[in-house]
Amino acid sequence: MSSLKDKVVIITGAVGNLGRAVAGRVQAQGSKTILVDRSSDRLREAYGDLKGSTQHWLAGEVDMTDPKAVAAMVAEAHKRFGRLDGLVNTVGGFRGGKPVHETDLAEWDFLYDINVRTALHACRAVIPYMLQAQRGRIVNVASRNAFQGSPHYAAYSAAKTAVLRLTESLAGELKTRGINVNCIVPGTIDTPQNREAMPKADFSTWVPPEDLAHVAAFLLSEEARSVTGAAVPVYGRS
Repeated sequence: MSSLKDKVVIITGAVGNLGRAVAGRVQAQGSKTILVDRSSDRLREAYGDLKGSTQHWLAGEVDMTDPKAVAAMVAEAHKRFGRLDGLVNTVGGFRGGKPVHETDLAEWDFLYDINVRTALHACRAVIPYMLQAQRGRIVNVASRNAFQGSPHYAAYSAAKTAVLRLTESLAGELKTRGINVNCIVPGTIDTPQNREAMPKADFSTWVPPEDLAHVAAFLLSEEARSVTGAAVPVYGRS
């Protein structure tokens, strides 16, 4: 089992299903964590046992679509812990159902903002600190839809494709500087929200968030030192 003992990892979207799974996994391996969400109340509800901990920081009231807010959070995280070893960007959103010509442009903006800009702002904020240290691991999250567009989901597919291209470009820029950048590509994630939206589906074929967290922990670890620029498919049985 890979160890993340004493590593400092930022997890965005820490209150979401995937964010919680990643937080639990890396903490179990000894990592110190910065848990980021827009709501301090949600963070306290999800991680109340960590309030006041010197090993973890509940970073609430952070709008990941605001580059200044993200930069301030990352600067404070570095000040508190003295290092930033990893970043896992789990913030994202899904919408769809209409053909391209009927999809409001605001929908395109929303999906780009929540899936691409959130990851972009976080990467831009942490990379200077990682460059100083000559080490770091960044893990983004795309979607199976990033590999092929499907009817009525063009905006979502395009946004997730942008996450892949961002990952690949960053990996190429940073691979000689000790920084690895990779992307997890899930199939349908087994969450209460997805079960409610698709009640007739076969949930046994979906991907548990915990399985994705295992992959994220591996990509953050030293065992993945030779892996960068990868898009790792985690489709479950679907």
